[in-house]
Amino acid sequence: KLCEEILNILDKDTKTSCQVACLEALRILSRDKKVLVPVTTKRNMQILMKLAKLDTVEDPLERVSEFPVIVEALKCLCNIIFNSSVAQKLSLELNLAAMLCNLLQKCKDRQLVDAIKCFDLRLLFLLSLLHTDIRAQLRQELQGVQVLTQALESSLSVRWTEEYKAAEDRDRPPLSLQETDCAIEALKALFNVTLDSWNVHSKNESHQFRYMAAILRHCLLTTGPTEEKTEELH
Repeated sequence: KLCEEILNILDKDTKTSCQVACLEALRILSRDKKVLVPVTTKRNMQILMKLAKLDTVEDPLERVSEFPVIVEALKCLCNIIFNSSVAQKLSLELNLAAMLCNLLQKCKDRQLVDAIKCFDLRLLFLLSLLHTDIRAQLRQELQGVQVLTQALESSLSVRWTEEYKAAEDRDRPPLSLQETDCAIEALKALFNVTLDSWNVHSKNESHQFRYMAAILRHCLLTTGPTEEKTEELH
């Protein structure tokens, strides 16, 4: 009942501070599978997707004041999809993976969006882990390998000296915590999407995997903000 009322408030044009407070409450409640049963509907998923800016293809990420709402909505979707098989099925029907890839592209050259990027990647990881059809969709239809590899490259701030050779900078400072978390989520999603890629059939695929291998090598030479984070990254 409480979740439903929160979603009804979120469906209205309320202040940003109110939206963030409601989403934070919903995120905590959504950890309970029993609570999710009555509220995991197509309408409610669409409310959260709208707040996460997943329903707009063309609109850029410009209003910094909306970023906390986007992040909290993505966190809620992560919990709901992880805990609900109904939500996992609805995510395919609602084409959630394609919308997440589109949002990820909007994050590509923007500042202050690392948190959005991180939870976008985490949601792609969960979808590719929990739903084999979405894993196949990412690989075959959505150019998921390319999108995720570019997200990893961006998180690691890779610089190229040759086509498949990244610059080695021994004096480079460690990655920030946010950059490290983004890279880790991209790696996890990439693992799922490439899990069944035993055969490379095209020239483009061959290029993509050589490009990814160069970035993975660079990743192994990169350090995180702590020893534990570096170990997790590697």
